[in-house]
Amino acid sequence: MIEKIKEVVKKLFKEDKIDIFIGYGEGTLPLRTTPCFITGPDNIEKLVWNSYCFNNLAVYLPRFFLPQLQKKDLKFPRIGILAKGCDGRSIVGLIKEHQIPRENLYIIGINCSGMIDIEKVQNAVYKMQEVEIVSAKEKSGKVLVENEDNKKVELKKEELLAEVCKNCQYTAPLIYDVLIGEEKRKTKEKERAAFIKEFEKKPLEERWKYFQEQVSKCIRCYACRQACPNCYCKECFADQTRPKWIGATENISDIMFFQIGRILHQAGRCVDCGACVRACPMGIDLRIFTYKLIEDVKEFFGYEAGISLEEAPPLATFKPDDKQEFITEP
Repeated sequence: MIEKIKEVVKKLFKEDKIDIFIGYGEGTLPLRTTPCFITGPDNIEKLVWNSYCFNNLAVYLPRFFLPQLQKKDLKFPRIGILAKGCDGRSIVGLIKEHQIPRENLYIIGINCSGMIDIEKVQNAVYKMQEVEIVSAKEKSGKVLVENEDNKKVELKKEELLAEVCKNCQYTAPLIYDVLIGEEKRKTKEKERAAFIKEFEKKPLEERWKYFQEQVSKCIRCYACRQACPNCYCKECFADQTRPKWIGATENISDIMFFQIGRILHQAGRCVDCGACVRACPMGIDLRIFTYKLIEDVKEFFGYEAGISLEEAPPLATFKPDDKQEFITEP
């Protein structure tokens, strides 16, 4: 697949269709890749594609299209981008929210077979021991891992998949200019629904206690905000001083205000890419809360984020038959 990616990117530069290409490059550590920005055909060999390409590349797009660039008579660049299913849906959301122009994008969609959870590899191989991994290679659905003691272990990739990937519905983007691999949609809808049903069965007090336990781990590093493609605001409500919405302390009330505010901002926008979960250094289970919003928006408005460029977001439109019990029966 990587050869097909390089072939398409080389052609795009040769035909002068893009100025920049955003993909993945080799990471400095095993089991990792890094976002890679290519500005010409000479650097195409830096591109890679494997099961460690978990970054949602859509997060980088809004900064290329800042309004002040046009005020300085600078033209917006033409950007090519490699997009998995979740990346592609995030791109659709950004287009609909007028953060990026569709005409300046060339989307190379790719069918993703799922990304590996690094923590699962470490737990499977070393049982939580602090031993450095020096090499990791993929072949035929397996991952061969080698540590600093030259010990080699072969693992099945399907057992190492990130939880968000195990229940992925859209393994390829729905909007693209060219697609590498097969187009698959709605692959694991029932599995995804079951994910939140178990949590909803718990009593309200137990759910609230779980939320408090998770949020109390937060150190206000804002890694979740920085990794999320939907958090593109030039000034976050958490940083505002006029008005000042929230204190910059580690007080539990300030932490809750930030987390609840950020989570609710994802209603009708979150595509469940897992970027916030992977970025959190404290291991907070943010997905259980953002995914609840995904299911609620689907139930109340029949809407899924990142599926269509034409359909208006639920919080930006009104329908006469919208349910209003939350007003009449609070």
